[in-house]
Amino acid sequence: MHLRIGILSKRKGYFTGKLKNFFESNGHNTIIYTKENLCINESMLENDLYILKSKHQIPFVYAGFYAESHGIPVIPNTDISQKHKDRFEAYLLIKNAGLLYPKWYYGTPQTIKKNLKDKDFPLILKPVSGSGSRGVKVIYNFGDIENLNQDILYLEKYIEGTHYTVYFIGDKICAMEKIPLKNEHSEMTRRKLSKEIKQIIMTWKNQYNLLFGHLDIVIEKKTHKHLVVDPGSFPEFSNWKCGGDPVSLIGNLILEEYKKLKN
Repeated sequence: MHLRIGILSKRKGYFTGKLKNFFESNGHNTIIYTKENLCINESMLENDLYILKSKHQIPFVYAGFYAESHGIPVIPNTDISQKHKDRFEAYLLIKNAGLLYPKWYYGTPQTIKKNLKDKDFPLILKPVSGSGSRGVKVIYNFGDIENLNQDILYLEKYIEGTHYTVYFIGDKICAMEKIPLKNEHSEMTRRKLSKEIKQIIMTWKNQYNLLFGHLDIVIEKKTHKHLVVDPGSFPEFSNWKCGGDPVSLIGNLILEEYKKLKN
């Protein structure tokens, strides 16, 4: 069976381009839709399957919802992908999965300051919408908050400990130690997969029926608690070092999932 596949992505290169090549090498007609060529209308209904690589609400998430409303599968699920992108929604996902997460504050600078004490610092400023390390900075004191030119803030308790990016593709799990606050593309070191991290990943993927993704996890130095600080629905897998080609692994998982959805 030859499929017509659309990839919703903000760029044509990197993982997206490799995924397109994989599908085409397996006989599937594949088009990458960026802002330059995506129009959300009936023309989208010509495809059999969409892959939501980018979580940006406009236009990619809207395109995903449109496709799903017409019975066309979207992988990963559009609603879950959108919630990964929103900082507040993401932590509701973490909470509902029964996983630990840092203490956080969401509100105006004035209201947040009223709820803070000196012992609560340092904090991490993160964008309200987004994932990864872009726009992330350490907040050391009240003065740092006053210097922020933002109406609404999301601040999170900085956890001192060992920081990991943990990828998963199907049942394969890859634990990579990284420098705190660095993004997925920074240098990382592969570590032995602990039973605690494995359990966190299995809980997460089973709770939301995920085929692949990643979690950023910090093991707190004082308590050894494992806290989830950032989820990702479709990373670039830049530091995958656990056997197999991530493009082929994910491509095959997507095709298998499509068959299940259509049977």
